Amino acid sequence: MMYRVALVTLLAMLAAGSGAGSIRDPEALVVHEWGTFTSIAGENGEALAWTPQLGSDDLPCFVERFRRYRGKGFVRGTVRMETPVLYFYAPRETSVNVSVGFPGGLITEWFPRADVAPAEPVADDGLARAGFMGRVKWSGVRVLPGSREDLPTQGRSSHYYPARQTDAAPVDVGGGREKFLFYRGVANIRVPITASPDAGGSVRVSSRNGAPLGTVILFERRGDRTGFEMRSSAGATVTFPRPPLTSTVEELTAALEASLVRGGLYAREAKAMVDTWRDSWFEEGTRVFYVLREADVDAMLPLEIEPPPASVARVFVGRMEVITPATRAAVEAALVARDAARLRPYGRFLLAISERILADQAVPLDRTTTLPFIYGALAAATGSRACQ
Repeated sequence: MMYRVALVTLLAMLAAGSGAGSIRDPEALVVHEWGTFTSIAGENGEALAWTPQLGSDDLPCFVERFRRYRGKGFVRGTVRMETPVLYFYAPRETSVNVSVGFPGGLITEWFPRADVAPAEPVADDGLARAGFMGRVKWSGVRVLPGSREDLPTQGRSSHYYPARQTDAAPVDVGGGREKFLFYRGVANIRVPITASPDAGGSVRVSSRNGAPLGTVILFERRGDRTGFEMRSSAGATVTFPRPPLTSTVEELTAALEASLVRGGLYAREAKAMVDTWRDSWFEEGTRVFYVLREADVDAMLPLEIEPPPASVARVFVGRMEVITPATRAAVEAALVARDAARLRPYGRFLLAISERILADQAVPLDRTTTLPFIYGALAAATGSRACQ
């Protein structure tokens, strides 16, 4: 954690008596954050390079975007950092400066207005290069507890809006008002886990550095049927059998919200996070969800807040898509039959799954005719609502 409490602040807390400056202190500034790291497991279980921003841009058009490269859909990475939001709780108006680094990554969207680096185009074939560091910085963030929630809106659905359903104070940066600080990005980095399926559909999940896995969930959906298994593992490896498709999404969301609260979020924050991603976390296919250790979050997204708050909680969920034999067989059959409707549920992951299939010389598919069909199916599945 990168927060340093100044000596004078510490002495003032001690002088004020027991409990001063703690999360229970109504006079303390509290900051909470949640977000998601999305990746796809390759054949060796490691996150593979993909094009995470292909498809629909469902963010409101008032959200700022990095425009100085040749179409963000061309940026490839191993990780899509999705919708981190920073909430602020304070008993009175206060002001802070906030900076988030993204080693090996590019900040692609944010709101309110911020200073974002780098300001130069990135290579189309990826983001990773020596010394690369993305960063977003908000200066003079005014935290306004009890003030009106006069927030910008736009007349279309979006994953953006559910994150507002919390008790956090509104914030204002240069006249841009919101219930949080928002950002997204893409990076070429390693995620903390690997996930490897076997021929029978079991999935072996391992911590890359030998640390305890903590909360891990294997989820599978086939049509209208879903199944999941949730474990809390103190070990570095766990193997999940293929779950029976007898559970409901509602059961999983309740279990996941409870896990997020145990990790440090308030109940309304946990619900807002799950509501934000309900329609995309539980899509067709198989995936692993895992709650990152805070140390891993700090390493992947170093956060600085000045002056330092009394308390910070950062709770991130990793999502790793797993190309199981069942998923591969379903997509391959749809490609052979040129059945775009059967491909639609795989959304933005369709190209990455199809590329693994087309790389197999034993598959009877012509790449020169199949790829245009895949792009057409992808466009039909995700639509295009990019802001001009």
